[in-house]
Amino acid sequence: MTTAARASARTAPPRPSWLSMTAGRMRYEITDFMRSREQMVFIFALPMIFLVLFGTIFGTDDLYGTGVSFGQYFLAGMIATGILNTGFQSLAISMAIDRDEDVLKRIHATPLPPTAFFTGKMLQVLFVSIVQIAILIAMGVGLYGVELPTDAGHWWTFTWVFVLGTAASAVLGIATSSLLRNGKAASAILTPVVLVLQFTSGVFVVFTQLPGWMQDFASVFPLKWLAQGMRSVFLPEQFEAVEASGSWQHPMTAFVLAAWFVVGLVVAVRTFRWLRAEDR
Repeated sequence: MTTAARASARTAPPRPSWLSMTAGRMRYEITDFMRSREQMVFIFALPMIFLVLFGTIFGTDDLYGTGVSFGQYFLAGMIATGILNTGFQSLAISMAIDRDEDVLKRIHATPLPPTAFFTGKMLQVLFVSIVQIAILIAMGVGLYGVELPTDAGHWWTFTWVFVLGTAASAVLGIATSSLLRNGKAASAILTPVVLVLQFTSGVFVVFTQLPGWMQDFASVFPLKWLAQGMRSVFLPEQFEAVEASGSWQHPMTAFVLAAWFVVGLVVAVRTFRWLRAEDR
């Protein structure tokens, strides 16, 4: 190596680490999200509107003589569906649009490692979900008298349900983005799917008031378990007895959410594409 080459090597800026590239990607994803009014309304405003509407209409109903109002019950469901919307629906739609507009193609052509890109996406979903949940909890406490847990056990349950639910929703969103033919059809396809899950999973309707076959159908999908897990955190212990199984079913909740995470991960790894179908 010549003297000039050695001097150039010494003065060259250090190559960015994986952590710094991931952090940079996360910051970009959060900034891009904050600039999108449509996503902001969908993620933040709609759950707040639904919480106020349904909580006001049915808020004073005492469910099964447990002292739990529908507004309190509804909060847990809105937190659960907020996690699903942020990680599954919103991520699938945005990535399908990015593929159509060749954004993913250009990212793939850069030195950014794919793992840093996807980790940045996951961290953005995690950040947005935390903000959304904090807003919903504040509304639940202020409007419907929801009492927050005071012991570590309930907050530990909240943590693992939240982390597993967010991870499963995000990988399912990434996987689904590649199964959609184009970004224009993404919203029309996914919105009815999410609505069906919401009405059958105990979000807009008390789960035990649904027909048995609907309960069996919802039990296959993660939203039902997300909502039930959040109810176990924010509702009093006496409500456990009136759940469909008479139990919070924490082991089953963890199993179903983890299983959907594995399914989503496998499908995402096998099917994800950076290019539009016609460009391959």
